Amino acid sequence: MMLGLALATVRHRKGGFAGAFVALFCAAALICGCGTLLTTGILGQVRPERYAAAPALVTGDQSVHEVEKQGKGKTKVKDKPIADRAWVPAALADRIAALPSVRSVTTEVTFPVLLPGGRTSESWGHGWESAPLAGLTPAAGRAPAAPDEVVLDAGTAARSHLAVGATVPARTAGGTLALHVVGVTAQGFTAQSAVYFGTVQARQLAGHDGLVSAIGVFPAQSSAQSAAQSAAQLPAQVRDLLRSTPTVPGAVVRTGADRGPAEFPDAADAAVRLISTGAVLAGTSVLVALLVVVGTFALSIQQRQREIAVLRAVAATGRQIRKMIGGEALLVGALAGSLGACAGLPLGSWLHDRFVALDVIPANLPVVLSPFPVLIAAAATLLAGWGAARISARRAAAIRPVQALGEAEVRPPRLSWGRVLFGVLVLAGAVTLTLVLNVLHSDAASSPVCFTAILLWCSALSLLGPPAVRGAVAVLGLPLRLSPVGGFLATQNLRAGAHRLASVITPLTLLTAMACGILFSGSTVSHAAQLQLDRGDLADYVVGPRVPADAAARLAAVPGVRTVTRVLHTQVRDGLTERSVQAVTPQRLSDTLDLAVTAGDLGALTGSAGTDVAPTDGAPAGGASAGGASADGVSADGVSADGTSADASRVDGTLAAATGLGYHLGQRVRLTLPDGTPAELTVVALYARGLGFGDLTLPHDLVAAHVDVPLDDEVLVRGDGLTRRALASALAADPGLGVLDGATARATQSSTSTEIGYVMLGLIVAFVAIAVLNTLAMSITDRRPEFAALRLVGATRRQVRRMLGWETAAAVLIATLLGLGIALAVLTGYADGITRGTAGIAVPPVQLGLVLAGAAALATVGTWLPARAAVRGPRGRG
Repeated sequence: MMLGLALATVRHRKGGFAGAFVALFCAAALICGCGTLLTTGILGQVRPERYAAAPALVTGDQSVHEVEKQGKGKTKVKDKPIADRAWVPAALADRIAALPSVRSVTTEVTFPVLLPGGRTSESWGHGWESAPLAGLTPAAGRAPAAPDEVVLDAGTAARSHLAVGATVPARTAGGTLALHVVGVTAQGFTAQSAVYFGTVQARQLAGHDGLVSAIGVFPAQSSAQSAAQSAAQLPAQVRDLLRSTPTVPGAVVRTGADRGPAEFPDAADAAVRLISTGAVLAGTSVLVALLVVVGTFALSIQQRQREIAVLRAVAATGRQIRKMIGGEALLVGALAGSLGACAGLPLGSWLHDRFVALDVIPANLPVVLSPFPVLIAAAATLLAGWGAARISARRAAAIRPVQALGEAEVRPPRLSWGRVLFGVLVLAGAVTLTLVLNVLHSDAASSPVCFTAILLWCSALSLLGPPAVRGAVAVLGLPLRLSPVGGFLATQNLRAGAHRLASVITPLTLLTAMACGILFSGSTVSHAAQLQLDRGDLADYVVGPRVPADAAARLAAVPGVRTVTRVLHTQVRDGLTERSVQAVTPQRLSDTLDLAVTAGDLGALTGSAGTDVAPTDGAPAGGASAGGASADGVSADGVSADGTSADASRVDGTLAAATGLGYHLGQRVRLTLPDGTPAELTVVALYARGLGFGDLTLPHDLVAAHVDVPLDDEVLVRGDGLTRRALASALAADPGLGVLDGATARATQSSTSTEIGYVMLGLIVAFVAIAVLNTLAMSITDRRPEFAALRLVGATRRQVRRMLGWETAAAVLIATLLGLGIALAVLTGYADGITRGTAGIAVPPVQLGLVLAGAAALATVGTWLPARAAVRGPRGRG
């Protein structure tokens, strides 16, 4: 019976359920869109391009592994991707080629070659011997023979407008070369630019003596075997060879879709970013959706108090009322959730495209449109709507039948003890998270806590809103009385409708607080980093980007130059924790950089490119490639029994660390360098300006040999009587390098992109903005009888609209003060933790003005448009 009544109610109160439908639809779309990102990170596969024709590859292990001890003696191996390519010995190719199942092997080296108008991250050099890995054949010209001859893939030639016979300057780690294009391939690449040199020249430019970045393996086909059978048996045989060759550290065999991450090593990190971003955004979206949906249903049920009172008066039980309202929520939630979840798929595709455009993920990591995010979003929305309706209906269904009609008429503003208790608990949680922010020193840890704290503050406001609103209205009552008609009516309505006003203020407060959190958390970090850069960068001029080694040498020879400091930025792993690194030349470092050293001496920075060391614990260095433990105690993924990476090469040296990371002077720190090489370094200095200059500072020579792009990100120049013209003349052979004065360069560095955060969390602000319009429209539409009564007693349309204007102004003012107060409390803890008390919140006035103006504009539009329809018509109507 109650289900039929629910159907009838939805059918005859379409306008009343429109607000709930909009809230649930947007919630489902947002959750599904975020879930699509998460699914892409988990299931997405990077398509190989340069390795597409090789059935099997042998490459280095692109992950760092660590054994985590669990209960009852169990262990679990965790892994994280390294920053760059891991290389393998070139001699391994001869051993693989000797296998009877192998027809041929092809080696490849990879190194940066910066073409004019291109980006180093997309432009790479290789040896022409690796052309069979992609099945490349020349469409025009010939293979390279001289050291300055190259072949371009068809895509690169088209994008660079180069043809056979062209000469182009290209920047490499060794310097700028004049390259002659002698061939263009018939095939082209879309996700990269490939420049093929002769084999000898490519090995020299790569700079990794005796190492290659990949070995392609092609199976031999006997008369008794098909090509598919040969290709299927080949990987297992190569793995057996690697198991029996313990001197080869961490080599792995890749086939099928696993070849893509080997070709694009940043794909693994991109997948991790997608998973973490999607998970954080999806979790935040669920919390926002719950808050908005609960508020929407609460307002909807408040508007139906008279209807529910009549049902209670004619003997409907509380259980029947709750069942009816729950049935309505299920009907609306099923329709809105299914449609919204389907709409979330194109939203997820749009988010993926934005991440590709921002170079967060590679273009050849396609979006995965799976049914799982759709089903999860629809189910979550359905349950959220049903739960919100049941929670909102508890008080309406619990009153006694005799009190029902009176309750509907006067609507006492008291709160239940359960709601008050839950509100106090949520408030305590918000306070706790705000205090926790003071001890979190990384943005990865602080950002989720920051936005969760804002949501908890707003949730507490939603639960405890009516008393807070009545207090605010009491304060605003005095200035509102300056308007004898509109202000007086607005004051009386605000006092009588505290519950309704609280429902309107909550999404407005959430909008203001979330927008401030999104904008000003990023500006706070940028401002703090900028302060440290301004105080710590002492260079007169900065040269960059992507500076080759010979250019730095020419700068040092310019008359008047006293100090040249080469700076290279990358990431290393401390265990599984990623640390940002600046690698610097330590000579006269204090002349160009002031890192605010608190202990030790930066002049003690030293390092070696690599040292052969004996394996520890009696285990031979090296490991197998896949599939179980080998006889030497090293697992197939290259992880030894103690969880460390098995490697015969280790780097020794020193480092400096930012304070607050847990390091101390003299500590021996085990790191994994960008190419997977283990390093054991001694801490010789601690410094305070880690936010501007990175977590760790390492010697330049130690790091440059273990990165894919050994070009310097910048070169700092200090001297006497220097001019930009003199420095630019020394760089005449390197087109594309710029010379900036110190102040301009520091301003350029500080403008780090925060677009990723804006794209992600801006969606939540858009959702909340829709909720604001939705809630205001519902609130105004429900007041038609009230407006009609005012018109009957002589109020004009203008006076009614003026009353609504004062109410809107009061709601915006209260929500703005509450939102700014919440944002101030949370961001203060965030700033203290991130900057370790060295800088406060940075609030750009323009952005703050846009937030406040946007909230006011939304409230005005959300009030004015439905108000025009609500007060339209002859007096007495409504």
